[in-house]
Amino acid sequence: MLDRLALLVIGECVADIVREPGAAERVHAGGSPANVAYGLARLGRSTMLLTQLGQDANGRFIRDHLASAGVRVRTDGCGAPTPSAAVTLDDAGRASYTFEITWSLAPVTPERPPQHVHTGSIAAVVEPGAGTVLATVEALRANATVSYDPNVRPELMGDHAEAVRRVERCVALSDVVKASDEDLAWLYPGETPERTAERWLRSGPAVVLVTRGAEGALAVLPGATVATVKVDAMPVRVVDTVGAGDAFMSGTLHSLAAHGLLGEGGRARLRSLDTRTLGDVLRHGAASAAVTVARAGALPPDEEELAAGLTRAPVPKA
Repeated sequence: MLDRLALLVIGECVADIVREPGAAERVHAGGSPANVAYGLARLGRSTMLLTQLGQDANGRFIRDHLASAGVRVRTDGCGAPTPSAAVTLDDAGRASYTFEITWSLAPVTPERPPQHVHTGSIAAVVEPGAGTVLATVEALRANATVSYDPNVRPELMGDHAEAVRRVERCVALSDVVKASDEDLAWLYPGETPERTAERWLRSGPAVVLVTRGAEGALAVLPGATVATVKVDAMPVRVVDTVGAGDAFMSGTLHSLAAHGLLGEGGRARLRSLDTRTLGDVLRHGAASAAVTVARAGALPPDEEELAAGLTRAPVPKA
């Protein structure tokens, strides 16, 4: 284990039933927060996932999958079925989703106070579980840094205005926020990702990162003049894009932790984050995502694979 930093991820597990042209149907363990937890554990981080898992075959499959990386799983024991999603891949490997999900989470007290909390996606917007997620994050952030990824699923977001309100409340509670350009286009039609990122910075976060698929990624820092750092996408043969954004998130958090920017005192240190360090964080996120899209399913890199990927990662541009 790399360090003693205790990371808590809160959110859904989903059994992804993957369908693509000319191939047999297959099941992968998924769910954005679960993927992030899995990615962090594969990178040697001490990680617990607070989630909903049923006592069904999909639940057992996902629990075993998470345990294989070292994720400690904590559930509320509510007995609800494991959520599932049909994932349809086109000829370019791009994924679309159809969900069968109910998300509930009764209040659960972590075994020990985490030093960093990550949440997002369905868990932060779908009731009745979303209220528990928000209350838990609000209670823990006094002693922990917080990250958030909206990972928008339009089919599950409900009323648009209410969804935006919920997302913005989570953004305001967070120190680090990551979103895709597709997330932002749904939330704020017609607004550029850069403008949204800058506006979100004014509500509380210390850094906002935006992934842009084949166009790479960017990150912004607050200041009298907002500082922007960009990194190109790594050239790679894409098998599918399932879990790419989650791998970017786990690679980002791994790098932030390595730089001492999470946990005790991390909030203050994030406020003085420089563009050189931020560029290194972006490289880690981009390299992690590149490894993931080069193989089937949400399978993020381990430490050795990430290190190899970093040797090919483009140099960030401030």
